[in-house]
Amino acid sequence: QVRLVESGGGLVQPGGSLRLSCAASGSGFSINAMSWYRQPPGKQREAVASISRGGSTNYVDSVKGRFTISRDNAENTVYLQMNSLKPEDTAVYYCYAVISTGLGVRYTWGQGTQVTVSS
Repeated sequence: QVRLVESGGGLVQPGGSLRLSCAASGSGFSINAMSWYRQPPGKQREAVASISRGGSTNYVDSVKGRFTISRDNAENTVYLQMNSLKPEDTAVYYCYAVISTGLGVRYTWGQGTQVTVSS
């Protein structure tokens, strides 16, 4: 079974930066696309950024120019560098991966990590 474990969330002042990490653990798998989603308090979960295995990226308009998604295929890890953070970026951030295993394709979520932007 493949697990995704996120880290790097926390409390930061407006204008600050955080770097989220999401590492996949297990055996006998390869990761295709990886994404970050977020769920602000009282709102629906939304896609923030995604990256293909080859490195092609997409971002929601609200984070373009501020957030950068990257991945290390050798370490099965995806990162989200968040700069110039705003209070509206406050949310639980979730890692999501499309994973190929010997039993087929799996769609897996991490447990989430809280990001709070406040002075």
